[in-house]
Order: sequence, then C-alpha cells, then structure tokens
Amino acid sequence: MRKLLSTLSILFIVPFFSSAYAEQNLVKVTPLGSHTGDFCRYDRAFVFEDPDGTRILYDVGRTVAGAGDERLGNIDIVLVSHMHGDHVGDKHLAKVGAGSCAKPEFTVDATRHTNSVKIAVDKNAKIITGSEMPKFFAQKLKSAGGDPKNSLLVRFGASRQVNGVTLTTVPAAHSNGVSGRFIGGRLGELLDAAGLTAYAGPPTGYVITFSNGLVTYLSGDTGITAEQKSVVADHYQARLAVINIGNTFTTGPEEAAYVVNELIKPAAVIPSHANEQATRDGKLIAGTRTEEFIKNAKMPAVLPLSGTTMSFDSSGLCVSGCSE
Repeated sequence: MRKLLSTLSILFIVPFFSSAYAEQNLVKVTPLGSHTGDFCRYDRAFVFEDPDGTRILYDVGRTVAGAGDERLGNIDIVLVSHMHGDHVGDKHLAKVGAGSCAKPEFTVDATRHTNSVKIAVDKNAKIITGSEMPKFFAQKLKSAGGDPKNSLLVRFGASRQVNGVTLTTVPAAHSNGVSGRFIGGRLGELLDAAGLTAYAGPPTGYVITFSNGLVTYLSGDTGITAEQKSVVADHYQARLAVINIGNTFTTGPEEAAYVVNELIKPAAVIPSHANEQATRDGKLIAGTRTEEFIKNAKMPAVLPLSGTTMSFDSSGLCVSGCSE
C-alpha cells in the first residue's frame, strides 16, 4: 500500500512541477508602444525578460514616456540598434496615449541626453551597443550623471554575457549617422549647417540567447542582407525574430516576409517599425503593410500590441499572450 501511495504521489506531483517549470522557463516579450492595446505608427520599443529576471529594453525610441514610465519596471540592459531619433529617442511622449495611434504627440524634448540614456541612468542599466556607439553613450551617460563604464561594446562575432543572457551584434544594412543636435555646441552646428552627420560606425541588429535556450534576432533597421542567412540562421539558429517592415527606410512587408520565409526561418516572428497605424482596438486594419506581411509570412506572425506580454518557449513558440 505504501508503495502504491508513493507511486500515485509521483504521478500527481510530476505534472505539477513540469507545468510550473514550463511556466517559469519562458521568455516574456512586452511591446511598449504609444497606445495601449494597439500597434501604432512609431512603435519600436520592446522589453524582453529572461527566465532569470534579467530585463532588456530594446530601441526605446519615442513611445516610452521617459524614465518614469511605469511600464518599464526594472531594466538591466538597454540596446540601441542605431542613432536615429526614432530609435535612440530624441523626444518622447509626456504620457502613454498622448495624441492618436496614427499621430502620437511627442512633446518632451530628449535631445540633450536621449531617452535611452535618461532611462539607463535612472535604472542604473548597462547600454550595450556595437560599432563606435559605446564612446558616444559613455559621454552621454557621464553628462547625465550616470557611470560611463555602463556603456559596453560588443562587435560582430563577439558576445557579452549579463547574468544568464548572451548578446551579440549582427550586421544591418541601413545608416547610422549622429545628428548635430545630439552633439551640440559649435561642432553640432557645423554638421547641421553642412547637412552632415557624425560617424557612429555601421548600424547593427542583435542576437540574444536567453537562459532557456531561446535565440532571438532583433533586426534593427535593415534591408535584406546575406548575414541573415549565414550568421543569424546558420550560425546562431534564431528561433524568434523581430523584424522591421516599414518600407522606404527599411525592408518593406514583401521583403521582410522573404527574409523570414527563406533566410532565417524562425518558429515565430514579430513585425515592428511598420510606420503606420496597424490596428484599431487591437484588431488588424485591412490593407496595411502589417496585414500584407502577416499574410505572406509562412510562420506565425504575432502582433505587438502595446502593453500585452507574450511568452515564448525555447523553441520560439508563443505559449501565451499572442494575437496573430
């Protein structure tokens, strides 16, 4: 009888622990857009949370309402793909929901330090970037009262580990000039007067390997590159991708679908940087670039509805919070 009871206990306890382990071993992804529950014109920012609690803010841009935005919580790492204002944060919302989804109101000027730096200082987070960007951010951190040593470099083919998370940069086909208004002073004035930008090295994307084994590709702003196949897919074997679809400035929806369908082949993909109001009341709007991309993608394409947390397992499959 004792042996039977022991066996029955194991049968009941093991499923419980398996379920609890599965729930705790997920990567959580939360878009931080301008309007809660929708995917809007300038939405770029995401927070990724590792199962060990490490939290990563990616391309904060303009839709996070500064360091006091309650959606941020604790932030350990800030990632910036390139120095354009809509990614580094030249201005931002005064509060979530300001303006409309098609035309958010960015009334707070963050040019002096950038939204990324203000948040990094407030959260005592590390800014991890590639190219020549770490030097720029070190000076910005210092001028904002932060620790310049929190600006860390990771270049192509190398990696940085923070807690259980490993990060590397990968090539992106875009531009990465630093506007004179970010530099200020006489040099900034001369650059603006000449119509030039300062050199910040090539733009980047990121590959993040989380502690549960999930490998995620963050495209930044990019066109189609050979490295999306040889590096992102073949070497790192990314299973989740966040890819820009906005056209003109980056890959369009058709090109982005080609990248995920034929080059990277992840288990799931999240469209970003659509440069449009893609949803209304959380529902996809017909005729949008986002709809075109989702129709063309051969794997589940998950809508990044602001404030909705999505959970992904190690294989890149969404297990909760996803709307296709």
